[in-house]
Amino acid sequence: MTKVFEDYFSELQADMVSICLEYVNNKADMIYIYASNEYGQFSTDVFYQINKVIVKKHKVNDTVLDTNSNSIPIYDISKERQVTLLNILNKNLREISDLCKKNNREMPTEMKVIYDAFENKLNAQYSYEIKYTNDPEKLPSHIFNDWFEEMGGKI
Repeated sequence: MTKVFEDYFSELQADMVSICLEYVNNKADMIYIYASNEYGQFSTDVFYQINKVIVKKHKVNDTVLDTNSNSIPIYDISKERQVTLLNILNKNLREISDLCKKNNREMPTEMKVIYDAFENKLNAQYSYEIKYTNDPEKLPSHIFNDWFEEMGGKI
Protein backbone atom coordinates (compact mmCIF):
# COMPACT_ATOMS: atom_id res chain seq x y z
CA MET A 1 0.00 0.00 0.00
CA THR A 2 1.37 3.38 -0.99
CA LYS A 3 1.62 6.15 1.56
CA VAL A 4 -0.47 9.22 0.90
CA PHE A 5 -0.30 12.80 2.13
CA GLU A 6 -2.38 12.05 5.23
CA ASP A 7 -0.04 9.21 6.25
CA TYR A 8 3.01 11.48 6.14
CA PHE A 9 1.13 14.27 7.91
CA SER A 10 0.04 11.87 10.66
CA GLU A 11 3.58 10.51 11.05
CA LEU A 12 4.94 14.01 11.61
CA GLN A 13 2.28 14.74 14.22
CA ALA A 14 3.03 11.41 15.88
CA ASP A 15 6.71 12.35 15.98
CA MET A 16 5.76 15.60 17.72
CA VAL A 17 3.81 13.64 20.32
CA SER A 18 6.65 11.16 20.70
CA ILE A 19 9.28 13.81 21.49
CA CYS A 20 6.89 15.45 23.96
CA LEU A 21 6.30 12.09 25.65
CA GLU A 22 10.03 11.48 25.81
CA TYR A 23 10.50 14.85 27.55
CA VAL A 24 8.34 13.61 30.46
CA ASN A 25 9.62 10.04 30.47
CA ASN A 26 6.32 8.77 29.02
CA LYS A 27 4.50 9.87 32.19
CA ALA A 28 1.88 12.34 30.96
CA ASP A 29 -1.89 11.97 31.10
CA MET A 30 -2.42 14.49 28.31
CA ILE A 31 -0.14 16.43 25.98
CA TYR A 32 -1.16 19.73 24.40
CA ILE A 33 0.99 20.82 21.46
CA TYR A 34 0.57 24.25 19.93
CA ALA A 35 2.04 24.94 16.49
CA SER A 36 1.64 27.99 14.31
CA ASN A 37 2.95 29.11 10.97
CA GLU A 38 2.03 32.54 9.70
CA TYR A 39 3.97 33.86 6.73
CA GLY A 40 6.91 31.56 7.47
CA GLN A 41 7.13 32.41 11.17
CA PHE A 42 7.12 29.02 12.88
CA SER A 43 6.28 28.71 16.55
CA THR A 44 5.66 25.70 18.75
CA ASP A 45 5.17 25.01 22.44
CA VAL A 46 3.72 22.33 24.66
CA PHE A 47 2.03 21.87 27.99
CA TYR A 48 1.03 18.77 29.90
CA GLN A 49 -1.51 17.26 32.21
CA ILE A 50 0.27 15.08 34.75
CA ASN A 51 -1.42 13.73 37.87
CA LYS A 52 -4.50 15.83 37.02
CA VAL A 53 -2.44 19.05 37.05
CA ILE A 54 -1.98 21.14 33.89
CA VAL A 55 1.49 22.68 33.64
CA LYS A 56 3.87 24.14 31.10
CA LYS A 57 7.02 22.23 30.17
CA HIS A 58 9.24 24.06 32.68
CA LYS A 59 6.87 23.20 35.56
CA VAL A 60 6.38 19.45 35.04
CA ASN A 61 8.30 18.63 38.23
CA ASP A 62 5.68 20.57 40.20
CA THR A 63 3.23 17.75 39.48
CA VAL A 64 5.29 15.16 41.33
CA LEU A 65 7.39 16.97 43.92
CA ASP A 66 6.41 17.84 47.43
CA THR A 67 7.65 21.42 47.56
CA ASN A 68 8.27 21.11 51.32
CA SER A 69 10.74 18.27 50.95
CA ASN A 70 14.08 17.76 49.28
CA SER A 71 12.67 15.50 46.60
CA ILE A 72 14.84 14.97 43.57
CA PRO A 73 13.20 16.17 40.35
CA ILE A 74 12.23 13.29 38.10
CA TYR A 75 12.14 15.32 34.89
CA ASP A 76 15.10 17.03 33.27
CA ILE A 77 13.75 20.52 32.59
CA SER A 78 17.08 22.15 31.85
CA LYS A 79 17.10 25.03 29.37
CA GLU A 80 19.07 22.84 26.95
CA ARG A 81 16.43 20.13 27.08
CA GLN A 82 13.59 22.62 26.60
CA VAL A 83 15.36 24.22 23.64
CA THR A 84 16.00 20.80 22.11
CA LEU A 85 12.32 19.89 22.51
CA LEU A 86 11.16 23.09 20.82
CA ASN A 87 13.76 22.75 18.05
CA ILE A 88 12.47 19.27 17.22
CA LEU A 89 8.85 20.46 17.28
CA ASN A 90 9.76 23.36 14.99
CA LYS A 91 11.61 20.96 12.67
CA ASN A 92 8.49 18.77 12.47
CA LEU A 93 6.36 21.83 11.77
CA ARG A 94 8.69 22.89 8.95
CA GLU A 95 8.47 19.35 7.52
CA ILE A 96 4.67 19.58 7.65
CA SER A 97 4.89 22.89 5.78
CA ASP A 98 7.20 21.32 3.18
CA LEU A 99 4.85 18.34 2.85
CA CYS A 100 1.88 20.66 2.28
CA LYS A 101 3.78 22.63 -0.38
CA LYS A 102 4.95 19.46 -2.11
CA ASN A 103 1.39 18.14 -2.24
CA ASN A 104 -0.27 21.46 -3.14
CA ARG A 105 -2.18 21.47 0.15
CA GLU A 106 -2.95 24.47 2.28
CA MET A 107 -0.78 24.67 5.37
CA PRO A 108 -2.71 25.30 8.59
CA THR A 109 -1.74 28.57 10.25
CA GLU A 110 -2.45 26.93 13.59
CA MET A 111 -2.53 23.39 14.93
CA LYS A 112 -3.69 22.44 18.40
CA VAL A 113 -2.82 18.80 18.96
CA ILE A 114 -4.14 17.00 22.03
CA TYR A 115 -2.83 13.55 22.85
CA ASP A 116 -4.61 11.43 25.47
CA ALA A 117 -1.99 8.99 26.76
CA PHE A 118 -4.50 6.76 28.56
CA GLU A 119 -6.59 6.24 25.44
CA ASN A 120 -3.62 6.51 23.04
CA LYS A 121 -5.78 8.94 21.09
CA LEU A 122 -4.76 12.03 19.14
CA ASN A 123 -7.14 14.88 18.39
CA ALA A 124 -6.10 17.89 16.32
CA GLN A 125 -7.77 21.17 15.54
CA TYR A 126 -6.60 23.15 12.53
CA SER A 127 -7.11 26.76 11.63
CA TYR A 128 -6.26 28.47 8.37
CA GLU A 129 -6.93 32.01 9.58
CA ILE A 130 -4.30 34.57 10.55
CA LYS A 131 -4.24 34.83 14.35
CA TYR A 132 -1.43 37.23 15.25
CA THR A 133 0.50 38.55 12.27
CA ASN A 134 -1.89 41.45 11.67
CA ASP A 135 -2.23 42.30 15.36
CA PRO A 136 0.30 44.89 16.60
CA GLU A 137 0.46 43.34 20.09
CA LYS A 138 -0.34 39.65 19.73
CA LEU A 139 2.37 36.99 19.52
CA PRO A 140 2.14 33.21 19.19
CA SER A 141 2.97 32.99 22.91
CA HIS A 142 -0.20 34.96 23.74
CA ILE A 143 -2.35 32.47 21.86
CA PHE A 144 -0.50 29.57 23.48
CA ASN A 145 -1.07 31.09 26.95
CA ASP A 146 -4.76 31.65 26.20
CA TRP A 147 -5.14 27.99 25.22
CA PHE A 148 -3.20 26.91 28.32
CA GLU A 149 -5.63 28.85 30.52
CA GLU A 150 -8.64 27.63 28.54
CA MET A 151 -7.59 24.03 29.23
CA GLY A 152 -7.30 24.72 32.96
CA GLY A 153 -3.70 25.81 33.45
CA LYS A 154 -2.80 28.64 35.79
CA ILE A 155 -0.30 31.26 34.64
